[in-house]
This record gives sequence, structure tokens and C-alpha cells, in this order.
Amino acid sequence: MQSAIETGAVAMVPAELMAVLRCPRCASSLAAEQARLVCSNCRASFPCADGVVRFVQSQDYASSFGFQWQVYASTQLDDAHHHRSEEAFRRRTGLRPEELNGKRVLDVGCGMGRFAEVATRWGANLVGVDLSEAAVVAARNLADHPATMFQADVFHLPFAAGSFDVIYSIGVLHHTPDCARAFAELPRLLKPGGRIAIWVYSSYNPWYRLSDLYRRVTCRLPPRLLHKLCYGAIPLYGIHRGLRSIPVIGRPLSGSLAFLLPMSFDHDWRWRVLDTFDWYSPWYQSKHTYEEVIRWFEAAGLEDLRVGEQPIAVSGRRPLSSRGVDRTWAEAKPCAE
Repeated sequence: MQSAIETGAVAMVPAELMAVLRCPRCASSLAAEQARLVCSNCRASFPCADGVVRFVQSQDYASSFGFQWQVYASTQLDDAHHHRSEEAFRRRTGLRPEELNGKRVLDVGCGMGRFAEVATRWGANLVGVDLSEAAVVAARNLADHPATMFQADVFHLPFAAGSFDVIYSIGVLHHTPDCARAFAELPRLLKPGGRIAIWVYSSYNPWYRLSDLYRRVTCRLPPRLLHKLCYGAIPLYGIHRGLRSIPVIGRPLSGSLAFLLPMSFDHDWRWRVLDTFDWYSPWYQSKHTYEEVIRWFEAAGLEDLRVGEQPIAVSGRRPLSSRGVDRTWAEAKPCAE
């Protein structure tokens, strides 16, 4: 089978998806010309490389994720032995298979495709976007699934309003320069009656306070160096287990160590190193409350708000009468720019 580069960008973008693609610069329609998409108005050109159309020229602040998901390209994909990503998807979105089956679904910040794989298994026609090179990894991982991946910026998404039945973003928006503004870009992309679900970091638990101090340094380290340092989570896990076996004082000692050196406590050492790196490497990492996130949904004119199982998870529906959402978004845009 010829690659998308050999046959042209249109080969990897379904016709029904081409119909809703828009230039992120002027919002005009796009056309395929050889191995690229070209704006019909401003003639901006977006190349197709490594199986994805690239609407950005660099990874910008998301470069650590590009490194991360190339190293851990398949670690978190579900298989016959575990369905951890599917379980996390349920807890963090509240979505059910019947809500995705046969629907056009947008994954904002798809990473290497762990949740996109779940969505396609549930019957979704999946569109994934990521600012980093992880979009390439996701395209490889989901090559045999009904999924199309783009490298794009959440603040300049290349889609027409009302393009998607469902939108979700899991653990991504808090890694942008402005989480609230990033969320505000999404509701207009929903069809009337469509549903959006997000999961962002919680600010309720103070355990991360010291790690925020460390992150002033760690996010500036070369990713390869920081990744090597995160292997320290492997022996530290053993130390914690040893401490917790000591009667009376063991657990308080372990708790104090965890406060001083926050890390993942996943039982799988690969996930443990990955999650620890994921915590310390991003340039941006905001934390939020339910009250704050629910205000975002209300300000966007969304209804039928639901709270998920794992903080901070909230979902809402775009009203069937969509004028309120469009008006709210239009009014908010000047303040967001």
C-alpha cells in the first residue's frame, strides 16, 4: 500500500472529513494538492508528513510530550491482559460506548492514542489532534482503526463550527498556557446536541506543592536527562514498600517521603517512570476545582452538566438551539486573544 506522502495528503483524509476542515489562519476551506493541504483563500500550505497533516511548524511548549510518546509509544495501549486505558476513559469522561458508536469524535491532545484506541473500539470515527510529534505515533498505533490524526494547536483548530458529535480532552488542557481559554475554543465545534467531556488536574490535594517548586527546574532540563532521573522512581518505590512494613511509624515516614519527593506509585515500573516524567516535564501544568470548571461550561452555554468519577471530570451538552453557544463563543473571543 502506498503511503500518504506518495499518494497525496487527500489519501489519508476521508472525504467527509475534508468537508469540515478549515484553514486555521483564515477559516476558509482546504483542498488537497499533492502531499499537502492548501487554503482556497490565503493559500497557506500544510504539509503531510509521516502520516499526519501538520497545521503547525513546531511542537512549541509540547516538545516533552513528543519525546515522551516516542519512548512510550505503546506502553499504555490496552491489550488482552489489561484494559486500564478503557477504565480511565470511563472514569474521566463518563461517556458510554453507545454515545460514541457511529459518531464523529474529536480527541483533543491525543498523545500516542491510548484513549483514541478505546473510542474507536467503541465504534467512533475518531479525529485526533496533538501539538506535539505524538500525533505521528498515534497515527501509527491506529493505522488499522477508523482514525485520522493531525498535528495542530488547540488555540487554532482546523475545523468548521458544528463538526463533531462528541469532543473529549483527557489530561491535556491544563498543559496549555491558558486552560480556560483552551476549553473555550471547543464547544463551538460541537453539533447541536453534541457532548463535550474534559478531565483536568485537581487543586484540592496539596501533595503536589513541592513538586511545583521542583518543576521550575525540571521542565527546563533536556527531556533525555530528566527521563533518566525519573528512573529513581523504581528504587524509591521499594523504599516506600519497606517503610510501610514498619509498624506504627512506617506509614507516616512513607507519607513524609512522598510529600518531599512526589512520584508515581503505579505497580508497573514502566508506567511509574512514565507518569513521573509526565508530571515533571511539561512547561505548563495548572490545577483546578469543580467550581471553576463548571463555570467554564456554564459560560459556554452548555447544559446537562455531569461530574465524572475522578476529579476533575466534567461533561456537558451543547443545546439543540445552538445560537447561545455561538454567541457566547463570539463574545468571548476578543477577550481571549
